[in-house]
Amino acid sequence: MTEYPRITDQLDDVESAREAGRRKMEWARQHMPIMAAVRAEFEADQPLAGERIAMAMHVEAKTAILVEALAAGGAEVAVTGCNPLSTHDDVSAALDDVENITSYAKREVDAEEYYAAIEATIAHEPTITVDDGMDLVAAIHEDYPELIEGIVGGCEETTTGVHRLRAMAADGALDYPVFAVNDTPMKRLFDNVHGTGESSLASLAMTTNLSWAGKTVVVAGFGYCGKGVARKAAGQNANVIVTEVEPRRALEAHMEGYDVLPMAEAAAVGDVFLTTTGNRDVVVREHFERMDDGVVLANAGHFDVEIDLDALDDLAVDRYEARDGVEAFEMDDGRRLNVVAEGRLVNLAAPVSLGHPVEVMDQSFGVQAVCVRELLDREHADAYEPGVHDVPDALDREIAEIKLEAEGVDFDSLSETQREYMDSWDHGT
Repeated sequence: MTEYPRITDQLDDVESAREAGRRKMEWARQHMPIMAAVRAEFEADQPLAGERIAMAMHVEAKTAILVEALAAGGAEVAVTGCNPLSTHDDVSAALDDVENITSYAKREVDAEEYYAAIEATIAHEPTITVDDGMDLVAAIHEDYPELIEGIVGGCEETTTGVHRLRAMAADGALDYPVFAVNDTPMKRLFDNVHGTGESSLASLAMTTNLSWAGKTVVVAGFGYCGKGVARKAAGQNANVIVTEVEPRRALEAHMEGYDVLPMAEAAAVGDVFLTTTGNRDVVVREHFERMDDGVVLANAGHFDVEIDLDALDDLAVDRYEARDGVEAFEMDDGRRLNVVAEGRLVNLAAPVSLGHPVEVMDQSFGVQAVCVRELLDREHADAYEPGVHDVPDALDREIAEIKLEAEGVDFDSLSETQREYMDSWDHGT
């Protein structure tokens, strides 16, 4: 492996960056009661003592609270970014100053630097991986398979990463167990719906300075993220069109009251296009040719392949920065199609983006933390074979209960009679 510099060796004014990063982290910490409870437990019990954790995540303030908690539990943590534009350099510098944490994450790196930083985390010879998008897992399996024997397991944060992992497992190529954190209710029902919905629209509004009211917003995909975007856009008085390739989701969108159209038809009437599919080539040349002047194109999926920017560039006779974070592609007929954040994850890659709301990520990162603890629990050491695993329901409930307690919300529980009734098969009508 080639050596790659940690963030503090790449910044000119490290102390100023650290101070700014600490302020961001302190604000997030105030609003993350789940992570506060998990960290207190980790500090007391040291369940991660002696472990080495490699992480590829969106390195910003909320993520930093998770990284600190893992280090507080006794682990040595090496972290880098999972997207070239989502790192906050000041937070990365602040993390690098914490005992047992090394941060290689830096914003605006090229592809070579991006993967070199991932290799730098792998050079710590991890026993646990924590990933957002599966790039870390893929790099280990493709380039450093000799390390797999020493890896207990991993956690995957996002939809795209889980899809990739399941495909890898189906091919028999995944050689250690990974929890599909994305698929657990405390992640999917809140992070994907409320997190992606709110943060994507907020980032777009701040970047473009445009209103949602009266706009026709085309949402590509009606999975959990797409549902969140559609719901939040409709709540801000936009007209919402959904495009889908899965018939049941298309029907669900229709029954929810949204217009459902093929993208080829939606392209002619949309003002804003927001992709949430996790797939490639969702908006392509034939769609660009039908779009009106001034449309806004953005992506809320993990990778920058949903909007075919190569085709758009081929069609353009000029391209220029229309606003900070917005690039205009001018067609030969004078139409301008505006791409936000280079077609990357808009809620994290746009210049003003801050990612999901703090309270939402408190839940998701709480699940990540207890999954790491679960992988290292000696009582369950042999429970997880190589492959993709659902998060045990007890862990998800644990995080929900911490959150409810922090919010002062009480709730009912089953009586023994009710529990027996629900667990039996021989009670008739």
